Amino acid sequence: MLGEYRIAGRRASEIAASIERAVGDGGLDPGQLLPPMRELAATLGVNANTVAAAYRTLRERGVIETAGRRGSRVRPRPASTPRNAIRVEAPPGVRDLGGGNPDRALLPPLREAFAAAAARHDEAPVLYGQGPVDPEFARLARAALDADGVPAGPLAVTSGALDAIERVLAAHLRAGDRVAVEDPGWGSLLDLVTALGFTAVPLGLDDEGPLPDDLERALAGGARAAVITDRAQNPTGAAVTAGRAAALREVLARYPDTLLVEDDHGHAIVEQELHALAGTTAHWAFVRSTAKAYGPDLRVAVVTGDTVTVDRVLGRLGLGPGWVSHILQQAVAGLWRSAAVDPAAVARAYGARRQALVDALARRGVASHGRSGMNVWIPVADETGVVTRLLGAGWAVAPGARFRLAAPPGVRVTVSTLTPEDIEPLATALAEACRPVPARTYG
Repeated sequence: MLGEYRIAGRRASEIAASIERAVGDGGLDPGQLLPPMRELAATLGVNANTVAAAYRTLRERGVIETAGRRGSRVRPRPASTPRNAIRVEAPPGVRDLGGGNPDRALLPPLREAFAAAAARHDEAPVLYGQGPVDPEFARLARAALDADGVPAGPLAVTSGALDAIERVLAAHLRAGDRVAVEDPGWGSLLDLVTALGFTAVPLGLDDEGPLPDDLERALAGGARAAVITDRAQNPTGAAVTAGRAAALREVLARYPDTLLVEDDHGHAIVEQELHALAGTTAHWAFVRSTAKAYGPDLRVAVVTGDTVTVDRVLGRLGLGPGWVSHILQQAVAGLWRSAAVDPAAVARAYGARRQALVDALARRGVASHGRSGMNVWIPVADETGVVTRLLGAGWAVAPGARFRLAAPPGVRVTVSTLTPEDIEPLATALAEACRPVPARTYG
C-alpha cells in the first residue's frame, strides 16, 4: 500500500509528523491510500486511538482526507502546494497576460482620499474599544448593497474577499466538511478550502454561472456550504443571470441549512446586473471587495449576512487583528463619495477588450468564454503545449491547472492591459497555439 515508505512514531504527534514529512518530500504520493487505523496501530504497537488522533490532526491540517469506509488518503493536491506556484513567469520581451491584475490606468489616485482620512484621524484617533466598522463606510456600503437588492443584514469589514470567505467558512464548518466550489474556479479559494481541512466538491458552470443540477448533486451528497461568484467569475468570466439565479435559489431552498457564500467579484467593473442569491438559506454571507476597481493593495472588503454569521466573523476578528484600519475604511469611503471610479466607464473598457478578443478568436474557429470581467477562458486540449507555444510567440498566459479540480484543460488570458492593436496578433497566436501538433513519423 505504501511502497517503500514506512510510517513511524509512538505518539500521535510523531505519527502525524511522519506522514506529513513523507507527503512533503514525495515519499507518499497525492491520492495514496493510508493504512486503516487498526492496522497501522498494530504495526506500530500503539493504541488505535493514537493513530485516530494522528489522522484527525492531518485532516485538520488539510494533509489527508477521509471518506468513511473507503479509508483515509493523501489529498489529491496537498495544501502545502499553492496553486499560485503553477504559473508562467514572463521573460523579457514577453507580454504578461496571466497575472489577473486590473489596468493601472483605470485605478483611481489615492493621495487625496488617504490625506483626508489621515487628517480625520489626527483630529479624532480611533482607539481601543470603538466599533470595528466606520459609520460612514457602513452607511455607503449598505446603500450600495440595498441598491443591488442584497438583503438587509449587519456588516463586517475584512482584509479582502479571501479573508472574508475564510472567516465565514471557519465560523460554521469543521475539518472534513464538504464545500461546493466552482470548477474551474478561483485558485486561491481552492487552496483555502483544502488548507482549512475541508473537501472541495466541484460545481460545473457555463456562461450563466454554476449549473443547478451540479449544485443539487453536491448538496444532496452532503456538501454543507457553497461558494458562488455572482459576476466576473475567475477564470471564466461567467455572470449569474436572472434565470440561473432563480434556478439556483430553487435548489438552495431545498437545502436551507446550507451555508451560502457569495463573492461579488465583479463589483464596479462589469456591465451585468447583480442577481444575488443571498437570503435563500438560513446562513449566508455576501462579500464585496474593493480590489478590482480600486486597487488590490487596499485589502478592504465588506461582508453582510445573517446575524449569526456576521456576529461570529466579528467575534473572531476581535480575537485576532481586532478590526480593519479605520483609516483604510475612511479612505475607501472617500473614494466612494467622490466617485473616484466611474463603474460604467471601467466596465465598458474591460468589456470592449474582452469582447474584441472573444470575437477575434471566434473568427479563427477558437471557442472561448468571457461574458464579464477582465478574463477570457479558452478550453484547450494540451495546456502545457499551448502555454509553451504562446511563450515562444511572445505572450504569457495562465495555465488552467491553477483553476481546475475536475474540469477539462484551458488557459486564462487577462485582457486588462490589451490595446486594440494587440487583439489580432494575440488571437492569431492563440489560434496557432491551440492547433493540434502533427504527429512525428520516423522512417
